[in-house]
Amino acid sequence: MTHADRRIYLIKELLAEQPQYQRMSVPTDATEQKRLLRSLMNVRIPCPTSKNFLAAQDEYLREELVQKGVTDFAALMPIAKGIYLWQGDITTLRCDAIVNAANSGMTGCYIPCHSCIDNCIHTYAGVQLRQECAAIMREQGREEETGKAKITRAYNLPCKYVLHTVGPIITGPLTGQDEKLLASCYRSCLELAEQYGIESIAFCCISTGKFHFPNDRAAEIAVQTVKEYQTNQNSNIQVIFNVFKDVDYQIYRNLLATN
Repeated sequence: MTHADRRIYLIKELLAEQPQYQRMSVPTDATEQKRLLRSLMNVRIPCPTSKNFLAAQDEYLREELVQKGVTDFAALMPIAKGIYLWQGDITTLRCDAIVNAANSGMTGCYIPCHSCIDNCIHTYAGVQLRQECAAIMREQGREEETGKAKITRAYNLPCKYVLHTVGPIITGPLTGQDEKLLASCYRSCLELAEQYGIESIAFCCISTGKFHFPNDRAAEIAVQTVKEYQTNQNSNIQVIFNVFKDVDYQIYRNLLATN
């Protein structure tokens, strides 16, 4: 199959899984096909699928990654000892682990084509990631606590692992408890990374954006928590602060330049 053939095959297989979608036609436009495929992956509940589907999906996602391009951690230059700042799509970064800003359900974002990092990571990792997260949650038997972390394989992402952490959601004035919970997200991820022998980890801007944590204060907490951990634990783990927006890049650059 060609890359386009795989995309159409995957769409048809996903449509066939749901009776309400079975009469839906596949768009002829490639961009619309990609949007539909992502939407179907986003709304799909965690359940088993065929080996043929997984093989086609994995090949398709690997080719999509090639087209987007991969950034290798080894090519980055540190901005401080053991700390890097990189602006880009975290799903294209090759390092040991990336951090996902998850929700308490821990199985990803179900809103079709949503712009959150949770949605992006689950989309480009493939349906296996949601299945593994669901298995973890079934065993746990309750929603994930804010400030904790879980680890999974990364599947079709260029990293080896994904660490999932639930950050605080800000609905009013920022509180000291909110700040403690955000710091706990970073510590929990670092501790879990050390347990798994992870040498490089990329943090997204946890709790900012849709969770409404002020960007500048979130960055201050992130940098302070990481530096304290590296010093107090005598840790050699390499930390990449990954940002997507220009405003966050400038915040982190200014902050790291003065610390």
